This record gives sequence, structure tokens and C-alpha cells, in this order.
Amino acid sequence: MSQINAVLNEPSDHVSSDNVSEDPPHDVKPTVMFQGWRDITFVHWRYQPELIRRMLPHRLTLDTFDGDAWVGLTPFVVTGLRVPGLPALPWISRFPEMNVRTYVRGPAGERGVWFFSLEADRLAAVLGARMFYRLPYRWARMRVNCKQAEIEYGSRRHFRAGRADIKVQTGLPIESNDQERFLTARYRLYTVLGGRLAFAQVHHPAWPLRAAKVLRLEQDVIEHSGLPTPTGEPLIHFSQGVSVRVGRPRLA
Repeated sequence: MSQINAVLNEPSDHVSSDNVSEDPPHDVKPTVMFQGWRDITFVHWRYQPELIRRMLPHRLTLDTFDGDAWVGLTPFVVTGLRVPGLPALPWISRFPEMNVRTYVRGPAGERGVWFFSLEADRLAAVLGARMFYRLPYRWARMRVNCKQAEIEYGSRRHFRAGRADIKVQTGLPIESNDQERFLTARYRLYTVLGGRLAFAQVHHPAWPLRAAKVLRLEQDVIEHSGLPTPTGEPLIHFSQGVSVRVGRPRLA
């Protein structure tokens, strides 16, 4: 399990000196899925760029801020999951989820997210995302408990190593700065379909962010997603969430 100590700083191949807009750059047409991302905590660590760059697929460029790569551990609750024309169904439409991710640019420079792993508490959601989006989902036993200004997340993968136990205290609303927009305003996910780089566009309002601090953080999900153990103090943000529309996967 990782506990946190020194910060790593190395130059990168792509330093994001330009400002990041918190507004989605494209609409999603057609929308193939609706969902909410609620009670989400963004936990981020700095990494040496070369450690992350070599783990990316061909044609993706590492996107950096302040000369560093950033890896996020992001637990939240999916709500209202449905496809167009159908209502959200009980139980299957609401469940905890968590991902391990970094930030990239595609061949045309479009910013997005590359996922090293994702966990979800619903096997059907895991199988569907693996089949249609080729995302590295794992089935896990998960929980999210909210009590006033404190929120707890727990996750343990079925059949594989990887667990997390996180507790944070949420604070006052904040105005996003360049770094916070860089880490959260991401409206494209990248994947690989049939050996070729692909993407799916997502659309949602700007994140209403709050300050937050860690009360407990024990995890080995990052290590069991193929990444080095994170070091240094993490950067923490919380959001009550947004409503999301997701597009179909397309070849880049």
C-alpha cells in the first residue's frame, strides 16, 4: 500500500503552457449514453514524465503541467446510466466506479484521458465497457459513504490484486485555476480498437469544484495498474458532480 512522501520533477516532451478551457470543445453527436458522475474526488500525484510516456500507445503524446506528468486516482458514483430512448433501470444504473488515469494529446493535439485501469461495482457495466470501448475495466466490490462533509470510498477487485480505502473531508467551493482545469476539464477518452488508436467524446458542464483534504488514503490500485508507486503529497479536489453525455468510439 502506498503512503506518500517526496515530489518528482523532470522536464517533459510537452509542457502545457496554454490555458485549458473548462468548457467542452465539441458537442457529442450522436449521444449513445447518458449518466451522472456524482460525489467525485480527484486525487493526483506528480510523476517523472519518462515513467509515464513509455506506457502510452503509439500516436499519443504525454500532456504535462508544470513540467510533470500527472496520474489521477478518481473514485465516484455513476448515476442514471441509460441509453437514448430508454429509462434508467434500478440497481444497474447506479454504482461506484474508480479510475487510474493520465493526461494526453491525440495526433491532432486534442486533449484527453488515457486510462490505465477502471473499476466498477457492476459486472454488466464492466463487460459492456470492455466490449464496446475496449477500456481496461475490472470488476470490484466497492462502496461510497457520505456523511456531512466527509466521504469514504472503498474498493477491492474480484479475482485480482488491487484495493483502495480513501476518506476525504470536503471544503468550500473554489474557482478553478489553470492547473485544476488541466486536471479535470477533459472531454475525450482515448482507447485502442483493433490495434488502432480511437477516441470517444464526452460532454458535461464545467466541474463545480470544492477544496478537499485527505483523512485516510491507503491503496495499491495504482501499482496493480502497472504504474510506479506514487510519491509526494497528493493534490485533492472534490465535486458533487455533473450530468454527462457520451459518444460512440471513433478511430483517431
